[in-house]
Amino acid sequence: MHFAHSPQLWRDFPRLVPGVLHAKGITAGASVDDPVRQLCARAAARNAEGAGQESGLPQIQAWRRAFAELGVKPTQYRCAAESLLRRFRKEGALPQIHPLIDLCNAASLAFAIPVGVFDLGRITGDLRVRHADGDEVYETFAGSEEHPEPGEVIFADDARRAHARRWTNRQSGHSAVREETGEVLIVVEALHETAPGEVAELMDVLADALRMHWAVTPRSAVLTRQAPGFEV
Repeated sequence: MHFAHSPQLWRDFPRLVPGVLHAKGITAGASVDDPVRQLCARAAARNAEGAGQESGLPQIQAWRRAFAELGVKPTQYRCAAESLLRRFRKEGALPQIHPLIDLCNAASLAFAIPVGVFDLGRITGDLRVRHADGDEVYETFAGSEEHPEPGEVIFADDARRAHARRWTNRQSGHSAVREETGEVLIVVEALHETAPGEVAELMDVLADALRMHWAVTPRSAVLTRQAPGFEV
């Protein structure tokens, strides 16, 4: 499986910094309470320091600008990291879903960067982040089907299934991590000025946690316009 962003996205968003991680041997029985607690504490400390609402963070501001450039209303459709931050600010915690999802959500909170997790057993062929033609099929978490708008940025596989809509706004229920998931692709994307260092740090945090709590050997890379692809 080959993962990449389209040349058009690299052209239009030259500050894009994607991190990609592949892991095989994931189970639903791992305990990630300690790293999740530490990462959430990092997010809480940032809030306590008076960072203000999530809309003031440079990581979120960069995604809002990107959504606006794409014709997506950034206050109607928020990137996944902003949605998590809003919920955490209001409720003080996030629901437990699956240990890997819980870990990635906590990491997204700590770094204010969107983190997507895809079940590779549910993806056909290659996965590409590109503009939609409009005939791709997107499955919601409720099981209904939608078609992305033409030109909308999606994660699409070779079966023309959309695994995320509006770029980092909403993943599909079709490839969501579930109890039987064993092999995953984690995708981290940022657009702000200090993204290169922060994405690299975030990837290290996730890789270390996967090695420690699942005893797997992940492969990861931070992609660039010159080296935009990742092979699984």
